Amino acid sequence: MLKRSILFALLLLATLASKAQVSDTALYNKLGNFDLATLNGDSYSALLIGEQILPDTSKLGTVSKINFYAKLAKTYDEAEQDDKAIYYYEKVAAAAPGYFVVQRALGLLYNAKAENIQLKLYIAPKTDPSYSKLYERYITAVRKTLPLLEKAQACDPDDDTLDLIHTLYQNIGDDNGYNGFTQRIPELAAKCVDLLEDK
Repeated sequence: MLKRSILFALLLLATLASKAQVSDTALYNKLGNFDLATLNGDSYSALLIGEQILPDTSKLGTVSKINFYAKLAKTYDEAEQDDKAIYYYEKVAAAAPGYFVVQRALGLLYNAKAENIQLKLYIAPKTDPSYSKLYERYITAVRKTLPLLEKAQACDPDDDTLDLIHTLYQNIGDDNGYNGFTQRIPELAAKCVDLLEDK
């Protein structure tokens, strides 16, 4: 009887281990298909596969998960699903703050939201009671955008990004902020990451 119990327990463990291995293999196959779809520029397939992977991301190591989130965010970005792109870019930015590619992408998406508020400001008369609240929302949106663009600019100088940073500081009437940015560039340029580890 004892031998049967031991044999049964061993068989059960082997079955569970086999199922876990099949499950992990299936997950890594999906990741491979997702990578292939993103490399081929097939956003539709990449999104379908990516969304199938999302429930299983807890099975991925930290580095693999962050890489997946970065690729998924970019795919959402290209598909103009801004809110989903922002959500996953934020996860990557929190985990890899030196990764300036994500900082720039996230900064540009935040800037698009700030521009939407700015358009409302152009339409609203300054005498409208809601104007000052709208302007405060714009300033908040710009201040959320600037640190991301500044990190990207410090790590990977680009004339368009620099012009945008300057314009945003002008729009909120903060010339000192822009001067402070130019002085902070060496500090911001420290610990720049242009590629995420891929493990």
